[in-house]
Amino acid sequence: MQESTEGKRDWLNVAEMAAVMGLSEMTLYRAIANGEFPAVRIGRRLFIPARLPDQLAEAAISTGRVVTAAEVAGEAS
Repeated sequence: MQESTEGKRDWLNVAEMAAVMGLSEMTLYRAIANGEFPAVRIGRRLFIPARLPDQLAEAAISTGRVVTAAEVAGEAS
């Protein structure tokens, strides 16, 4: 896994992101499959940008409303 300049990893696997977000792995797998949560597939493995939880929090705070991961990922591209 590549690490950023601050020593933090740039990408997390589903189990790691589920733990960060306080979700079950199955819930996160379903959200990814439904296009509700962004991920990158390499072979059979899925990876998620580690910065996504911070982006979600910032978007929710700045807009003052509920945001979705799909919205935030779309804005970041």
